[in-house]
Amino acid sequence: MCDDMIHQGLTHDPTVTRRTFGLGAAASIALQSKLAAAQAKVVQKDVDVKMESGVSDSALFYPEGKGPWPAVLVWTDILGLRPVFREMGQRLAAEGYVVLVPNPFYRNAKAPVVDGSFDFSKPEDRAKVMPMAAALTAEANISDAKAYTAFLDAQPQTNKKKKMGVQGYCMGGPLTFRTAATIANRIGAAATFHGGGLVSDKPDSPHLLIPKMKAEVLCAVADNDDKRDPTAKDKLKEAFAAAHLKATVEVYEGCNHGWTVRGSQVYNEAGAERAWSELLALYKRNLA
Repeated sequence: MCDDMIHQGLTHDPTVTRRTFGLGAAASIALQSKLAAAQAKVVQKDVDVKMESGVSDSALFYPEGKGPWPAVLVWTDILGLRPVFREMGQRLAAEGYVVLVPNPFYRNAKAPVVDGSFDFSKPEDRAKVMPMAAALTAEANISDAKAYTAFLDAQPQTNKKKKMGVQGYCMGGPLTFRTAATIANRIGAAATFHGGGLVSDKPDSPHLLIPKMKAEVLCAVADNDDKRDPTAKDKLKEAFAAAHLKATVEVYEGCNHGWTVRGSQVYNEAGAERAWSELLALYKRNLA
């Protein structure tokens, strides 16, 4: 859940704000080397994806070479498409995937929708993004998911014989669940990281879509999210078991909401790298 009780301040871009927020050497030399290597062997393009509700400015990444490769759709957190998520797209593409990172708020503004001074703890800053997030209804999300996956399948680099992956962060968690349920025959693996609002008592709660999924699912849960709602993980596990889906629902102890996103004040490199390794293993099992 993206609110001031969980986020101690999200920032726009770690390359801009790391020193500002006292993160120091948040990214190790080894990680920086991996990121540089990924950038060197990946093709990246800014693309416009035609949607039912307009045109979505998005970022497309794929490895250099002949291909084809499996495709992955990446749903961002509430701050949208920005440099840190482009970095993720590059890194994932370097592992052998065609990756699309869209601007989920294309109906309202082009990316990036926030700048380097953004602080989620300030009400005036939250007011810039919360209405856009609220406007991304389940119906809009489902429509967008269909368009983005169709766009990925239309790329010559995409191996359409392989299953597709989808992953989401923060508010991207529910978007991931809806994508996996809506295009169930196409999505072979789905992952959420500190996903917000996956379980609620509302009739459109994302966890109620689990019976429609056919993917293996990874849910990496933030420690403070779990403390705030300790029953959510159990309801997820029960729903996956009832649907006979292979799934991992794990609380990352000591890692708070936003820990996987560089630039967040709560970024935890060790925890983020472990989550990244679990993601790659998930994709290797189901997309390769």
